[in-house]
Amino acid sequence: MTTPGTTPFGRALCAMITPFTEAGALDLDGAQHLADRLVSDGCDGLVLSGTTGESPTTTDAEKAALVRAVREAVGERASIVAGVGTADTRHTVELALEAEKAGADGLLVVTPYYSRPPQDAVEAHFREIADASGLPLALYDIPGRTGTRIEPETMIRLAEHPRIVAVKDCAYDLLGTQKVLARTELAYYAGCDEYVLALYAIGASGYISTVANVAPRQFRAILDAFDAGDTAGAARRERQAVPLVESMMAGGLPGTVTAKALLGALGLPAGPVRPPLRPADPARVDGLLTAYEQLVAG
Repeated sequence: MTTPGTTPFGRALCAMITPFTEAGALDLDGAQHLADRLVSDGCDGLVLSGTTGESPTTTDAEKAALVRAVREAVGERASIVAGVGTADTRHTVELALEAEKAGADGLLVVTPYYSRPPQDAVEAHFREIADASGLPLALYDIPGRTGTRIEPETMIRLAEHPRIVAVKDCAYDLLGTQKVLARTELAYYAGCDEYVLALYAIGASGYISTVANVAPRQFRAILDAFDAGDTAGAARRERQAVPLVESMMAGGLPGTVTAKALLGALGLPAGPVRPPLRPADPARVDGLLTAYEQLVAG
């Protein structure tokens, strides 16, 4: 098991988009190109088939193929964490085993959604997946999407499992996070881009960022400044990223849509989003580019 502040999957992780061709098929060449760029620009971990990776609309076969292709592209330069969470425990176990075969280093497992299971069922779900695979597992706590929180006491019990090592934290509950950090050895990753420095300062291990798809160097620099003892510089760097974070994550469109729109405008692999998501309109793309250019220039 890990200790607070340690990094089972690295510090600077990108919740990578899943590139598609213009016809909507999986673009494995584009995924390899993007993954290589992200790692070269400072990401030491890639999370595939998460929310940003459009996991609800990719097939099981596509998810496994994506892991294999990205592993080929990045080798051992970065960890690969495969998103395998679904609303169905049995299906999640199947995806976990396939991700392990495909070469993933770890699993990201979201709380079962829509059915809103009680906490004992949530705990049993995660334990069954952790028992089924030999890979380390990160719990994904995002009640705004799933409808169900992983309560701090549930986290504390789950931390006793030797393969449950981390949390992607999108719960917006600093008090609850600190309670778990104080009583467990779980490694916390900020899953909300505006909370990167706040969580890192209280003992988190790093971040799993959507905005890092387009600004990997700038987000890595926040952690590097903090680790060097330049806390004022870290805070300044995070404030500089606020306009882009707000434009991408708080403007009414999912981060998947805005990340793909901006990557496409920059000439990088992305392609369309799959329905029911819809692309950003031209005015929104212009706004994203303006925020991006301001961050890069700063």
